[in-house]
Amino acid sequence: MMRFTTLLKHPAEWMQTAGPHSDIVMTSRVRLARNLRGHPFPGWSKKDDRLDVLGIIRPHLEELDEMSDAFSQQLADLTSIQKQVLVERHLISREHAAKSDGCAAVMDRQQFISIMVNEEDHLRMQAIQPGLNLTEAYRQLDDLDSRLDSKLDYAFDRRLGYLTACPTNLGTGMRASAMVHLPALVLSEQINPVIQAVNKIGLAVRGLYGEGTEALANLFQVSNQNTLGEREEEIIARLQKVIEQIIEHERNARLKLIEEKPSMVHDQIGRSYAVLRHAHLIASKESLNLLSMLRLGADLGCFPSGTRSLIDVLFTEIQPAHLQIAAGEKLDPQERDAMRAEILRTRLKSLPEPDMVNKGGIPVADGKIPNPPDDE
Repeated sequence: MMRFTTLLKHPAEWMQTAGPHSDIVMTSRVRLARNLRGHPFPGWSKKDDRLDVLGIIRPHLEELDEMSDAFSQQLADLTSIQKQVLVERHLISREHAAKSDGCAAVMDRQQFISIMVNEEDHLRMQAIQPGLNLTEAYRQLDDLDSRLDSKLDYAFDRRLGYLTACPTNLGTGMRASAMVHLPALVLSEQINPVIQAVNKIGLAVRGLYGEGTEALANLFQVSNQNTLGEREEEIIARLQKVIEQIIEHERNARLKLIEEKPSMVHDQIGRSYAVLRHAHLIASKESLNLLSMLRLGADLGCFPSGTRSLIDVLFTEIQPAHLQIAAGEKLDPQERDAMRAEILRTRLKSLPEPDMVNKGGIPVADGKIPNPPDDE
């Protein structure tokens, strides 16, 4: 089994790999909720109940082909900072991190597949893919789920589908989502109408870490809300269509900003570059928002190929728990701000100043956005 230190050394593959529409869609995620028949759900269970369920489920998870040399750990054996690292990597939920006895996290070496045992449900399985790749994420998870279904006795009702702790997950038990980067819609103050339109058609828009969290770095999670009455493929297709429309809105907003407010776009990218390259104290929220502008600059051709993937990794590496793990000790807020600034200065040291006009930069004259750099 993989150790936590090994997991920490390797950023998730989806952070470093480009997928379809990666300039706007960072990741696609599909999650399935499942429970075992005849066992109380985690919210009603006692410690012995959870340990019993864990003892049934965990061996089958570790036997999966995907989990060869996997990370498999009971949460009680992890420190609070280690659990927070998993939250910052979107591998477990904030709610799961608050638990311990009888709860576990299992994930493959590349961190494409992550499974929570005894979160809100006995099993919360997720697959993450780079870019707009919902179909592949679902295919990957559906195949894994089918193999587990042959070994585990799922709580299932012919009329209601999969039985879950929360009624909103009843039916397919599936949540599909895409993490989208929408800086132009935010800068042009068009983001609220887009969010309202998405909400009206039964989809949810949340912040960086899901429900109840802020949309830092101009990143938003768009997901389905209904899990009952539709087949999984129908949910995926509907969400895919909406995400494609959001992509079009964001690209149009970028073009309009370049045509009508080029100086503002230049200023946002240039100021962000200057602060990140030279700051000695920088808070998490500020750094994420500035990195968002650098990512926009990378997508507009202002920085060399490969810049976007570097920024995507930095989004995670500068989070509080990652900093404290790297430092090997607990840091107060000012110490974290100093360390964060040092990491940013070091990692961005070789990044040249943004090329605003020439060599594929923002071509104000013809009003066209260059093709996004290939960060494969």
